[in-house]
Amino acid sequence: MLHLSRAPADAPKRAMPAARAQTAGELFGKTINLSGRRRFTSQRVVLYAVLAAQGREGALATAREALATFGEAHGALLAGELAPQALGEALTEAYFGAERSNERITTFIDQARRALDAIAADAFNAATLLEELVEAATPLLATLNRLTQLYEDLARQHAAAAKRQLTSVMGDIEQIAKHARIVSFNAQVVAARAGASGREFAVVSGELTSITGRLDGLVREAVRSAVA
Repeated sequence: MLHLSRAPADAPKRAMPAARAQTAGELFGKTINLSGRRRFTSQRVVLYAVLAAQGREGALATAREALATFGEAHGALLAGELAPQALGEALTEAYFGAERSNERITTFIDQARRALDAIAADAFNAATLLEELVEAATPLLATLNRLTQLYEDLARQHAAAAKRQLTSVMGDIEQIAKHARIVSFNAQVVAARAGASGREFAVVSGELTSITGRLDGLVREAVRSAVA
């Protein structure tokens, strides 16, 4: 479930929330998408940095674009409703605790920027910076995989909790419908005994029976959707 937790002192400030509150499903979908994009573009940065160092035309521009996309995805995952401190302690700890994921990611961004600038300028230390970037790629990918797994785990946990809650609510509604059917049946009996004077009451009773029937169908449909 989504819950708020106190952010560590070094955590970035959260941005103002969007005008329309998003559902938890939408939020988790965004985090998984952004985390996957970040994972993919990290490798793209390194690949095209190597190609740029080899003189491949257009590789430097592609590497810079990938780095920009990587940075934007990371920034989005630190802000507002997607911020780690808004989604729970596990993510907050992963980003800002002992795992230092945020530090690793920002270090990679700085390494990539310096390497690309050196390659563009044909600087004497370009090869060294590129080697450091390549060496950082594998441990960074492990960090990004870990974060993506956390987002996926949270999404599954929320979906399971939502299904349990919906099933419980539908069970309560089903009980109400059951009692309504009993009331409807008793009303029909009373209307029958009343004869002509009970006709209007019988109409109301019949309508109540129809409503409970439709309610039963809706409950069954909702329960099937909840447990699917």
